[in-house]
Amino acid sequence: MKSIRIYPAEGTWSVRASGAVIGESTRALEVLQRDMPFVIYFPREDIAGAVLEPSERKLICDDRGEGVFFHVSAPEGLIANAAYSLTNPSEEAEALRDYLAFDAGKVTVERI
Repeated sequence: MKSIRIYPAEGTWSVRASGAVIGESTRALEVLQRDMPFVIYFPREDIAGAVLEPSERKLICDDRGEGVFFHVSAPEGLIANAAYSLTNPSEEAEALRDYLAFDAGKVTVERI
């Protein structure tokens, strides 16, 4: 059994930082990994690139591969390590290469 399942996310999804919309997509992907809650991944081009600042923090995941984190610039200041992207995805996660995911505890990700 695969440890990661990737599906097209139905509908339109948005991500907001401190109330400001920083991205919206009808092409998002829903990712299920083991027994964790689903995560929505957004195509990079659907996120305002100007709000992303590279972080020193690296992502290393047995299932998904390796990646990088980004700080998100919001109206009330910088939100540390709020977004991440896989730069060297595992074979299972290759479909996520040009996508960004967000920490739902730091920003709001919702279907609209």
